[in-house]
Amino acid sequence: MSSITVIYSDQAPKAVGPYSQAIVSGGVLYASGQIGLKPAEGKLAGDDVATQARQVTANLSAVLAEAGVAINDILKVNIFLTDMADFPLVNEIYADWLGEHRPARATVAVAALPLGAKVEMDLIARSA
Repeated sequence: MSSITVIYSDQAPKAVGPYSQAIVSGGVLYASGQIGLKPAEGKLAGDDVATQARQVTANLSAVLAEAGVAINDILKVNIFLTDMADFPLVNEIYADWLGEHRPARATVAVAALPLGAKVEMDLIARSA
């Protein structure tokens, strides 16, 4: 049975519920969903989806860095949007974040997200 390592970065927002920012087990990192919260303030980075999406990717990058995992180690990303009209803009920000790396992905529309966020992302990555 694999051990479980909890990952915590103070460069990403603290969990707003009973969960970890990420866990590593069996060589795989499972990152919890991140919304566009500024880590130091615990408030959304802005009211628009672009600002929130950029903060989401920064938060996920901080969690990955804490675990010693690179962007190119990401295997799968799930994106949750409250408005599918935001898909093209979020897709552009997502592509900029990943560069040439293209993990598997799903994008779905949801009725609402925590704290009134417009976008949330979680991911799975390989870990050393």
